[in-house]
Amino acid sequence: MIEKEIIIMNKTGLHARPAAVFVEMADRFESEIELIYDGINVNAKSIIGVLSLGIGKGDRAILRISGSDEKEAMEKMLQLIEGRFGEKEE
Repeated sequence: MIEKEIIIMNKTGLHARPAAVFVEMADRFESEIELIYDGINVNAKSIIGVLSLGIGKGDRAILRISGSDEKEAMEKMLQLIEGRFGEKEE
């Protein structure tokens, strides 16, 4: 199991389209992927779970990954987050 604190920096936070992109990426991996925010753990492969957290711009969360492809999954998830889910900066 590996985990890392993340900061969501895109302008809309983890809502609607960014959440869908996040879940789509998580779903590519066999590992269990959890997103933890404000003491609440959700399955990062669940759009309802991710949206229910209400993570906004600048919020910190924990990304926890456990499984056979956890290192690759963490690398790709962090790239997505650091790339602001492909959103352009304004």
